[in-house]
Amino acid sequence: MSLSLLGLALALTYSGMLALCLAMERHWKQLAAGWPASWRRACRPLGCLLLLLACYLMRQLWPPAMAWVAWLGLMSLSGASLLFLLPYAPRLVLGLPLLTGLLAGLGTLGQ
Repeated sequence: MSLSLLGLALALTYSGMLALCLAMERHWKQLAAGWPASWRRACRPLGCLLLLLACYLMRQLWPPAMAWVAWLGLMSLSGASLLFLLPYAPRLVLGLPLLTGLLAGLGTLGQ
């Protein structure tokens, strides 16, 4: 199992859940107050695309039945982390995908 692909899938899943979260008006006002409002319309398709890409990466790591379970587990982990971080550290929520993507990229270079 490639840990860098797993880390990248985790980053994509978290980013997808964050994009779906930003598609809601309440969270958009909380997290992206200064951004153009037209970007909000792109959040829902982007979130779905990122989640499907993470599912594809899971399929590269494991057989189909196990890949679905791992993907659903990553979505649960990402959703729970958003649930607990949004009220207490809303600005950290936006920086986490960049950090995890950077770490996954560094892990890929190290192999």
